[in-house]
Amino acid sequence: MRHTFIVRALFLLSVGATFLTSQAVAQTNDTSVADAARRARDKKKSAKPVTVITNDTLPAAPPTGAIASQQADAQPNSAATPAVQPQRASVVETPEDASKKKADIEALKQEIAEKLAAADIEQREIALDSDTFYSNPDHEHDKDGKAKLDTMQADVQQKQAEIAKLKAKLASLAPAEALPDSTK
Repeated sequence: MRHTFIVRALFLLSVGATFLTSQAVAQTNDTSVADAARRARDKKKSAKPVTVITNDTLPAAPPTGAIASQQADAQPNSAATPAVQPQRASVVETPEDASKKKADIEALKQEIAEKLAAADIEQREIALDSDTFYSNPDHEHDKDGKAKLDTMQADVQQKQAEIAKLKAKLASLAPAEALPDSTK
């Protein structure tokens, strides 16, 4: 009987010691976590504030180019005599010129629309061919397929450059508000 009492007492004693040591370890961990949190908070408070740059905080840029020359002409020096600006000759368009210009604009719009459609079709073909190329498990070794995709992509980029040139030409012929939305 005495033997069971000693075994139980030792068991309870070892459980109690384990419990007490785990409490002591937990207290030291809580203290160090709390200290770390305090240190982090203090460090955050002592850090420099982040500056945000906005349009309001940036200084105004000095005017350049044509705008600067116009502003300089608008504010002549008191010692200098104001410069005489040549008057622009008014261009009188005849009805024939206006109809020719309108025909040129319509032709450009038609050409832009055709090239946009062709470029769209080629981009779709590239997407399909690209999907086919990359679905091949051995596509790394298919140099001909990669060259074909690269050539197709270069062709589309060339067409887009041509479209951009045509749009610029159209913009020089027609005012921006007269352009349809599909050609902008």
